Amino acid sequence: MGVGASTAATPSAKVSAIFVYPIKSCRGISVSHAPLTHTGFRWDRQWMVVNSQGRMYTQRVEPKLALVEVQLPPQAFLEDWEPTQDSYMVVKAPGMQPLKVGLSKQGQEVADAVTVWEWTGSAWDEGAEASQWFSDYLGKPCQLVRFNTASEVRPVDPDYVKGQHQTTFTDGYPFLLASQESLDALNEHLKEPISINRFRPNILVEGCEPFSEDIWTDIKISRFSFCGVKLCYRCKIPTINQETAIAGPEPNETLLKTRSGEVIRPNDKNKKRVYFGQNMTWNWMEFSDKSGKIIEVGDPVYVLQKVSSSAEAAA
Repeated sequence: MGVGASTAATPSAKVSAIFVYPIKSCRGISVSHAPLTHTGFRWDRQWMVVNSQGRMYTQRVEPKLALVEVQLPPQAFLEDWEPTQDSYMVVKAPGMQPLKVGLSKQGQEVADAVTVWEWTGSAWDEGAEASQWFSDYLGKPCQLVRFNTASEVRPVDPDYVKGQHQTTFTDGYPFLLASQESLDALNEHLKEPISINRFRPNILVEGCEPFSEDIWTDIKISRFSFCGVKLCYRCKIPTINQETAIAGPEPNETLLKTRSGEVIRPNDKNKKRVYFGQNMTWNWMEFSDKSGKIIEVGDPVYVLQKVSSSAEAAA
């Protein structure tokens, strides 16, 4: 339940960075603005690397994906931009020639059974050259696939979200929000400070109390309404240095002491899960304007409703 709905005339924070991750588990792109779609920011997790059975590869099992850099044309983040035959995503990695993936052709071939966690659907196959590139890079058979927006819908977990919310190849939700203050508070406990890229948020905010984003259930960013759905529990990916692809014990060891279910959610059965950031959905059905659906760095963040503590938040 929300405590004290507020008119929130004063912003609680502001957007300090925006990140889009075109290929699941590969490097993100930091942008000054990004168009909203009902499945997340445009281009976010539209592609994924899969094995010969169509199952996703992520940094959990292939940490080298952390070193795969993705570039999109700058105009790709304009709201109404449509790719032409000459529009490409460029993919780079150490020891590899750049790979160009066309943005306008959505592969003629369809890969039938592509799997992300419990969801299976069809996807567009980005072709032999892309398959070979990732197979050579990871040293095992791979395929690069693109979410099949023409025929597939991947609903968000109905246990947490009501309504017609969807996502693409994310782990589960269209948006992930975290605050700079939460990262700063964590870094105070670490011998070697880490970057926010360990946590792969879409929206980074600043100007609030550390971990206050835990309890936000209803927020506005600029004029767009978002729901805080559930705390994001973290796997091993935050332990992977995104510059070297080498895993270590931190920050999860420290999070276990400071941000575990045992510490912040004492009544929760998941005592050993660690939490950082908040999964969110955009209330796109309430937004009737046809244009102007862009979030920018510097946009104000208003908290309209919140719960009383992390223990009360969904997780």
